[in-house]
Amino acid sequence: MTIPSLASGYDVVILGGGVAGCVLAARLSEDPGRTVCLVEAGPDYGARQEDWPGKILDSRALPREDVWERHTESYRIRARVLGGSSCVNGAWNTWGSHADHAEWTRAGGDRWSAGALEPYRLRAVERMGLRTVPDSELSAWASAALVAARELGYPEVDMGTPGRPGHGRPLLNSVDGLRWNAAFAYLDPATRSRPNLTILAGALVDRLSLRGGRVTGAHVVLDGRPVTLTAGTCVLASGTFGSPAVLLRSGIGPAAHLERTGIRCAADLPGVGANLSDQPGVFVPLSPTDGLNRALAAKEAVGELYVSRMLIRAASEFCPDGAWDLHLLPTAGPPLFGSLPPGQCEAGVSAFLMKPVSRGHVRLRSADPEEPPEIAPAFLSDPAGRDLAVVRSGLRKAEELATAMKPLAGPADSVPAHTLPDDRLRARVGTYWHPVGTCAMGPADDPRSVVDGQGAVHGVAGLRVADASILPTVPAANTQLPVLAVAEMLADTLRA
Repeated sequence: MTIPSLASGYDVVILGGGVAGCVLAARLSEDPGRTVCLVEAGPDYGARQEDWPGKILDSRALPREDVWERHTESYRIRARVLGGSSCVNGAWNTWGSHADHAEWTRAGGDRWSAGALEPYRLRAVERMGLRTVPDSELSAWASAALVAARELGYPEVDMGTPGRPGHGRPLLNSVDGLRWNAAFAYLDPATRSRPNLTILAGALVDRLSLRGGRVTGAHVVLDGRPVTLTAGTCVLASGTFGSPAVLLRSGIGPAAHLERTGIRCAADLPGVGANLSDQPGVFVPLSPTDGLNRALAAKEAVGELYVSRMLIRAASEFCPDGAWDLHLLPTAGPPLFGSLPPGQCEAGVSAFLMKPVSRGHVRLRSADPEEPPEIAPAFLSDPAGRDLAVVRSGLRKAEELATAMKPLAGPADSVPAHTLPDDRLRARVGTYWHPVGTCAMGPADDPRSVVDGQGAVHGVAGLRVADASILPTVPAANTQLPVLAVAEMLADTLRA
């Protein structure tokens, strides 16, 4: 790719080649009369699976090579590779509740209802080739958890659709241990061969070009050189941490913060970088029996061990009827962090808070695009303490599940996690890696909102945001499938 061809301009420039970016690039380039450029800061390993690193292809692991920051706090981990989080996550896909859609519809209109999004959910399921966990991938631990869930009264439910609390298996973008990421699914060889689609990898987005209240393109750094891409429409798809950072570097955001950072304010939008919401959780460790260790080691020896293959949608006493605000996740296998002696596994049950009240933020440390942003998740920080109360409820339910699985593992701690003091409980909080909300949609007269229901940025022409950052609330689900469906829907609004 030469600089003159880049400088000639595109109808649409998509800034970010993650899950949403791959969907948008594929769908928008279906029109041969529309030129599309997809920009990704990380590498593009190409159309052939055999050219991709083995760690990315292995859905039994969580690869941490192609990320923005290594050796950092876990909640900061985000992919830097074409395909985005679908290359580094657990390949799980679940769907939220009708209550989630009610929240989104109030913010963005009827296109965000469960019924309106259903065709896009189905389209994403088909394109990603999602499938239910087969029996062959259930370990002794996962099989026991399914039995225990039934015994505790959780009905079996379809995790890939709106529904009710219960237990079940997620949908997977994985087949026989191969992680089928969004780049494979949406940017297949036929899509890549379209003459109107340019995939520009290794290009760091600096800021947007603005003129007279309109975005006219983007400034990127390619091979160490500054390049300006011109566009009729720019679509930000850089994720919940990346999209607000690009807006802020472009002078779109809270005027006071921009002034402190030395950036001229082009559009005072206080909601940019605010409203960060993620799903915190606490792990209840258990001591596996020798029998469980042997069963898991045998499964691992033949390359068929998956740490988690089932979950429970549970409702705390604070949850609306028919919805759920907890995921209970039994896991057993190699530890996610650190290591254990050969033949020893880590087992336990995590309780994840799916509908947090607490809100954090993303801000700039400087105007340098290479400088990682300040990310404050603010887990369990709401003044009323509701999030802490829901987590304690989830831990009680996790301990009930663990008790029902006692033949395979026993308590590892002498003090039940739900009885810990607040400070000790907060110290044990981890993340489900599902941040949303930093460019939240809502009406233009709401100072907290950044975009409308079509992802159009308030007061800035020619600019859309189309990723998890626009969700005003996190769904009671893993966010990959909802983001795929939302990107499918927003692609249609851009094609109209």
